[in-house]
Amino acid sequence: MAGGQETESVQVRRLTTLAELGEAVRLQKEIWGFEDIELLPLRLFVVAQKVGGQTLGAFDGDKMVGFLLSIPGLKQGQMFLHSHMMGVRPEYRNSGLGRTMKLMQRVDALERGIPLVQWTFDPLELKNAYFNIERLGAIVKLYVLNQYGTTTSHLHGGLPTDRCVAEWHLQSERVVSLLEGRPRPDVHVQRRIEVPNDIADIRANEPKRAREIQSVVSEQFVRYTGEGLAVVGFEKSAEKGTYLLGPWDSK
Repeated sequence: MAGGQETESVQVRRLTTLAELGEAVRLQKEIWGFEDIELLPLRLFVVAQKVGGQTLGAFDGDKMVGFLLSIPGLKQGQMFLHSHMMGVRPEYRNSGLGRTMKLMQRVDALERGIPLVQWTFDPLELKNAYFNIERLGAIVKLYVLNQYGTTTSHLHGGLPTDRCVAEWHLQSERVVSLLEGRPRPDVHVQRRIEVPNDIADIRANEPKRAREIQSVVSEQFVRYTGEGLAVVGFEKSAEKGTYLLGPWDSK
């Protein structure tokens, strides 16, 4: 992962100094609106850097506009990276910068012989879901209820932090196909989970209704993943986003 990758004027590279890591800590508050008690501390960024994690930053000139933090983990004797946090300043979203950081993460992981990266995401964030599943090729086999408790972030709208656990199998056929611009392998869809496209407005203006929608979505995720199914696709329409669930065999 020598050097960096560029998205127009923005360069993505490793964070190496305490000042850079400290700026990533500060960016958390700007992006998510967390109170100080909920910020990931500088010490965690330093430790991640020292023990085999990843601390990446995106810079427009001297200005940090995004960052990514991963920590190493162990699952069934296999090392993986838990991509704990990735944030981009609002004015740099929808620019391809998130994808650039994830691709750099993948290159670094493969260079070190790490075949799996995982992270959590909010199933009500439909753009994020589409990006994770249809652009990167991640799948979801596990769903966790209220993983982080109720937070102070305005982006979470006071709802429980129910989360999908994305698994990015870096050398799988579906990942390689999507990253090379080819269609993903066909999937056998057995179940569907639908979320209305206006869920962000509902969360902001109708919290009771948002909680009702979240409860239904979460109940379906828990039931279907409990049946051994995985999220293997995501469809978009003018009215809704739909998670497609079926069998998955790691190819």
